[in-house]
Amino acid sequence: MPDPAPAGRTQRAVGCVVLAALTALAVTGCGDPGNGTASAEPSSQRPSLAPPTPSPAVTAADGDDLAACTDGNCEIAVSRPVTIRFEIPDGPATLSLTKVGRNEVGYKVTSGDSRTSGEASGDGWGCLAVFTPGGSSSGCSLIASEPPDRQEGAVVLQVLAGAEGTALLRLVSD
Repeated sequence: MPDPAPAGRTQRAVGCVVLAALTALAVTGCGDPGNGTASAEPSSQRPSLAPPTPSPAVTAADGDDLAACTDGNCEIAVSRPVTIRFEIPDGPATLSLTKVGRNEVGYKVTSGDSRTSGEASGDGWGCLAVFTPGGSSSGCSLIASEPPDRQEGAVVLQVLAGAEGTALLRLVSD
């Protein structure tokens, strides 16, 4: 078969981009089901032939600065497994984000002989752990995207899975 004209290639490329965008919308849905709004691109906007450059949709007060968490208070965006040392009421602790991916996150906190861990996957899922003198409690589920409240005498860890493969990690201590 002869090589199609450049215009034919351009039309096919635009068609592929449009098809990919429609497939993504069909898979993920549109708008916010909680308030009935839908989002749509302006009709004047044309698809680009260049592949999109991924940009983190997760923004964090401390950016991606791991050192911001050493005092037990931070909000960082993480796109790969990391290890952070910080203080909990029972002493030094090590937080390891063991899994960071599209809509998935996993963590483990060790302090002395104590271990707390969890994994979550799915849109809007995350984990919350509360460290108090003498123990901890934790769980993973659908989770609010707002920062957790301060709790007197405790350190609260929140990790949220991001759709773009970037997790949001928050530590809150009093």
